[in-house]
Amino acid sequence: MIRKILPALAILAVATGAAAQDRPTYGPRLEGYDYPFPVQTHAFTSQRQPLEMTYMDVAPTGPANGRTAVLMHGKNFCAATWAPTIRVLAQAGFRVIAVDQIGFCKASKPAAYQFSLAQLATNTKGLLDSLNIDRAVIVGHSMGGMLAGRLAIMHPEAVEHLVLVNPIGLEDWQAEGVPYAPLDAAFASERRTTFDSIKAYQQKVYYDGQWRADYDEPVAMLAGMYAGPGGEAVAWNQAQTSDMIFTQPIAHEFGRIAAPTTLIIGGTDRTAPGANRATPDIQARLGQYPDLGRRTAEAIPNATLVAFPDLGHAPQTQDPDRFHAALIEALN
Repeated sequence: MIRKILPALAILAVATGAAAQDRPTYGPRLEGYDYPFPVQTHAFTSQRQPLEMTYMDVAPTGPANGRTAVLMHGKNFCAATWAPTIRVLAQAGFRVIAVDQIGFCKASKPAAYQFSLAQLATNTKGLLDSLNIDRAVIVGHSMGGMLAGRLAIMHPEAVEHLVLVNPIGLEDWQAEGVPYAPLDAAFASERRTTFDSIKAYQQKVYYDGQWRADYDEPVAMLAGMYAGPGGEAVAWNQAQTSDMIFTQPIAHEFGRIAAPTTLIIGGTDRTAPGANRATPDIQARLGQYPDLGRRTAEAIPNATLVAFPDLGHAPQTQDPDRFHAALIEALN
């Protein structure tokens, strides 16, 4: 029996290694990965250095309604992952801006930068000002939802309608008892990131243990940057932004959001950054999105909750038809 098992294990190991070798690698600014629409650059100076945000600016494909929608990606996503939503909004008459934040995807990867939600919100407002966009619908997913909330608090005049799609930051993980991870430890952890580790995390936390083949592409996009020639710079910025979201809660400021707000919440999501560092009893009470969604809708003065109890962290990917129907209804 042992003699039969060992060759099988050897074949599996070879197949796994071959699969890993076949996966693409990308540059630190996602060089080698083509976005679905032309990528433009917003060059500016921040913290005494020249930097570049990147974005897609897509004109309406249906009758123009004179409105602009700005899409903000999550920490484990890029502007490109909004492609289906861009098409739906453009068909509905919106001009659509999908942004890559500093430290992510096709944007600059600075070696020394003080990442904060306020800084990224300031950068985003600067981009919109450069495009002469005074007021827009802001749609944020995951970390992008946390950032969109900060933008709405800082610049209420610029936000026509706020849409938060399974945003993180609906609870204060440090206040709940999750231990802090020093940046050096976070960086070491990020350097161990692979396609398989990203997939395992997302399958468990985002998708309630389920997986589909179409979930692979955004994972491969992220993993390809870690595995590429700029992997160290990518991992360092990812560690810095992990620190940012953990140490800069916004949940206690939800009452300051003035814009009409739509919360789109997939109820099987269990995202809680850093929860793996906490004790089992603390882990059990974190990331409970059905409760978090209700609490947040009550805390934001003019909020509407759209709940999908059977969907997870990325409802726009898991069930795009239902998600887009809810999004267009909310914006109309």
